[in-house]
Amino acid sequence: MVAKEAVDRFEEDKKDVYVSENIPKNSCRVCVSFKKWMQNQNNSLYDKEKTSNLDNIDLTNCPPDSELLGRSTWTFLHTMAANYPESATVKEQVEMQEFLRIFAKHYPCFYCAQDFREWMNRKENRAKTNGREDLSLWICQAHNEVNRKLGKPIFDCSKWKERWREGWKDGSCG
Repeated sequence: MVAKEAVDRFEEDKKDVYVSENIPKNSCRVCVSFKKWMQNQNNSLYDKEKTSNLDNIDLTNCPPDSELLGRSTWTFLHTMAANYPESATVKEQVEMQEFLRIFAKHYPCFYCAQDFREWMNRKENRAKTNGREDLSLWICQAHNEVNRKLGKPIFDCSKWKERWREGWKDGSCG
């Protein structure tokens, strides 16, 4: 019953996308890198010669670009999964499926959100929320799919506990 409810909600969400398709792809700091965003600003204080100095700007207190948002999001999702109950109750499973559905609907990078929703809507990629192990491996699989699309290294999902819950066996995490 839990899976059926989640599938129905995902099907419902396909019709009700939060972000308008009319949003220009170059208007959002989350949607493009900071350098590209600055270069696209017509009335900015930074002209094209000054954009080459953007590497020296401290962006700590600036809105996140898609890279920072992505890293922070994956840290959150992996950590949440690593602290999910070992064996989730039906209520916890429904809540997690609902969270993932809402997360994928409202994620601030609209094309990232759309890609994640499409990936999750495939039968073989439905969220696995039975317990910590299943959810952590599912999050790792989702992350690796994004890494594959971005040409980044694939993480060995068998090491999720070391990376996100217990720390590395070499003691480097303290």
